[in-house]
Formats: sequence, C-alpha cells, structure tokens
Amino acid sequence: MGYNKGAQAYRQNAVMGASPVQLVIMLYDGAIRFMQEGKTALVNQDFETKNFKLQRAQKIVMELISTLDIRNGGEVATNLLSLYTFVINELVEGNISDRTDNIDNAIKTMTDLRNSWVELEKQTKANSEVTPHAA
Repeated sequence: MGYNKGAQAYRQNAVMGASPVQLVIMLYDGAIRFMQEGKTALVNQDFETKNFKLQRAQKIVMELISTLDIRNGGEVATNLLSLYTFVINELVEGNISDRTDNIDNAIKTMTDLRNSWVELEKQTKANSEVTPHAA
C-alpha cells in the first residue's frame, strides 16, 4: 500500500512540474501503453481487458483532440485532428474486429507523433538555454 501511495505522489509531482509539451508527451505515453496492453490482451484472448485498455487509449486520444485549437492552430491543428481521428478509428476497428493490425497502425501513428513532440521539447530546451535571460 505504501508503494502505491509513493508512486502516485511521484506521478502527481511529475505532472505538476511538467511543461505543456511534457504533459502532451505523458498523454502519448499513456495512450501507447494502453494500446500495447490492449493488443497483448487481444493476443491472449482476454477480450474484457482488451476492450478496457483500448477504450482507455481512445479516451486519451479524445482528450488530445479536445485540446486542439482548430480555429487558431492552422494546418498543424487540422493535421493532428486527422491523425487523431485515424487513431480512434483504428482502435475502434481493432476492438470490434479483434485485429492486431489496426492496433499496430494506431501505435505506430501515436509513436511517430510522440517522437515529434519529444524533438520539439528538445528544441525548446536548447533554444531557452541559448537565449539570454533578462536580469
């Protein structure tokens, strides 16, 4: 019981101290983890767990969709919406038809997007270290 409370406190502190980009990466990590767990459950024919995990992943992707500013985000926001919609559709299809290839497509798309966000975070940090701060 003590371990769970410690782990929960650690996660809470990580979220509270995270930059907006780091929070997005955390959401991607959670979605990808649930997709992988859902796929494993499917392979093991644990259909209840598969459904639960894939729905958790879908909820995270829906949360990512809800944060998009389509009006002001331009082409980037529109493209992200299309990719997130693709991921949701693949997860739903994989869940309904018990097909791992749909889940694999969703995992690959989210992993590629996550890697882009990680690169953005690296560039942001590098730029902030180069930019002199006012005293």
